[in-house]
Amino acid sequence: MFLLHLDKNHDYLISKLDEIGFKNDIDLISNKTEIEKKIHKYSGLIIRSRIPIDDTFIKKSTNLKFIARVGSGLENIDVQSAKNNNIEVISAGEANANAVGEHIIGLLFSLINKINISSIQVRKGIWKREQNRGFEIEGKTIGIIGFGKTGKSFAKKLTGFNCDVLYYDIKNIPTEYNAIPVDLKTIKEKSDIISIHADYNESSHNMINSEFINSCFKNFVLINTARGLCVNSKDLVSGLKSGKITGACLDVLDFEESSFENLSSDESFEFLKNSDSVILTPHIAGWTVESKLKLSSVIVEKIMSLNLIRKY
Repeated sequence: MFLLHLDKNHDYLISKLDEIGFKNDIDLISNKTEIEKKIHKYSGLIIRSRIPIDDTFIKKSTNLKFIARVGSGLENIDVQSAKNNNIEVISAGEANANAVGEHIIGLLFSLINKINISSIQVRKGIWKREQNRGFEIEGKTIGIIGFGKTGKSFAKKLTGFNCDVLYYDIKNIPTEYNAIPVDLKTIKEKSDIISIHADYNESSHNMINSEFINSCFKNFVLINTARGLCVNSKDLVSGLKSGKITGACLDVLDFEESSFENLSSDESFEFLKNSDSVILTPHIAGWTVESKLKLSSVIVEKIMSLNLIRKY
């Protein structure tokens, strides 16, 4: 049974699949059209984000049994088309959820305690104490939008900080880690810090926009480690300029290419880059040494569970 890999992953992934009995081909160069010409030869496809798997692609995948996304989001896969063509779609969001939760803690405390900016100042011989006075999250209310794997991971990390944690999710997800389920209106009314963990889809596209920002009762810190397109950067900049948003922690940006490997730019991005109230990281929240192996390990386990090869 032949599998096609379109992105580079941990060596464990291919070595383990080889051991199980799969035949692995790797193509890190061909474009979508070129791959469509040969995808009919394969029973499994393993991807990250390099190539969109749309309805046209899937209809050419006449022997495909599964698509494995070595990551969490599935927005680059037409999941409904895959389902219609009896192709299983699997992902591994649980594998890097802990990494995302830890990264958010790092972003948040770097921002609110002005660690980045004061470190840069000290290296330049500037010693400002009062101007770099931070604030604590104890007693604050943190609103989580999307209570899936990463939302829960963040909530878990907050259990020792004596803050109130609220969450909103379109699904009826049971509470964990002392987080309280509420509606979106309550998130807007009570949150001092809002963290985005929603899947990217039509309903979450630009969900953080001027209307959302201005309808929040308090001035607040915004965190986004979900997808860049969940936040309208132009409206975010307006919120920062007005003071409605007191700071932003952004691991993802709406300037990213679909592969997440490069950025475009405009005036909004230039403002974000130069603002002392913003911390930016290059889509690395789930990008740890440990999560790289975990992602491949989880994908292998899920492929094995499909029972395509019965002799392990």
